Amino acid sequence: MIDPEHKLPISKQTKILQISRSSVYYQPRPVSEADLWLMRRIDELHLSYPFAGRRMLRDLLRQQGLEVGRRHVKTLMKRICIEAIYRKPNTSKAAPGHRICPYLLRGTAITHPNQAWSSDISYIPMAHGFVYLVAVIDWFSRRVLAWKMSITMDTSFCIEALDEAISKHGKPEIFNTDQGSQFTSEVFTGRLKEEGIAISMGGKERWCDNVFVERFWKSIKYEYVYLHAYESVQEVRTKIGIYIDFYNSTRSHSSLNALTPDQVYFNRPPEALAA
Repeated sequence: MIDPEHKLPISKQTKILQISRSSVYYQPRPVSEADLWLMRRIDELHLSYPFAGRRMLRDLLRQQGLEVGRRHVKTLMKRICIEAIYRKPNTSKAAPGHRICPYLLRGTAITHPNQAWSSDISYIPMAHGFVYLVAVIDWFSRRVLAWKMSITMDTSFCIEALDEAISKHGKPEIFNTDQGSQFTSEVFTGRLKEEGIAISMGGKERWCDNVFVERFWKSIKYEYVYLHAYESVQEVRTKIGIYIDFYNSTRSHSSLNALTPDQVYFNRPPEALAA
């Protein structure tokens, strides 16, 4: 919106547009190598100790010889979208302007594919940077139906993953997410309403309401992501695709009677496998 070549000075342009003049001159700085390393370690510790808050994470990092303050830990936790899991007051309060839908899966028997899907976003570290990964998962089979990557936490790549899942596999009866702003936004919930899909949202800080996606994040990170140092976004995209193909078609699940997600999703086994 600001045109440095315009005859009006930048100070007057910012005044007309009612934006901060300093924001025009601000140049975003890349995340330092030290912070990238800390973010990776915090993410690893969070998978092992999801109840750990910024103070406990600070102490765990110090045990590993990494000196960092709790405020900096809090900043990095926010950047990679993680929070400690514990009971808080007023946790059901909706974000301003975003409607929070009730959780529809409590006590519901999941007996067939496409009955319920879930989606979530996670942080994926690289050798020099990081990306965000969103996945759409079928609850009954644990199959990853679609996934997308982005360098920013916007809503568009979540919509792309949803559209791809629907175009390839039809639509679910229920779509469950957490209360992240991407999923509570009008554009995302509006897309679900267009398809006539019931919208379900887990309680704030209740990881168990989206447990199958959380288990997938732990699997992909421990079994693949943390074993590699990706050099580029394209490499991450290629390697993540390889793992998800393996996860769907080859990796057996004890909860699925040693079957793979593909076998369960496409072959519809007996109801003994119902979740």
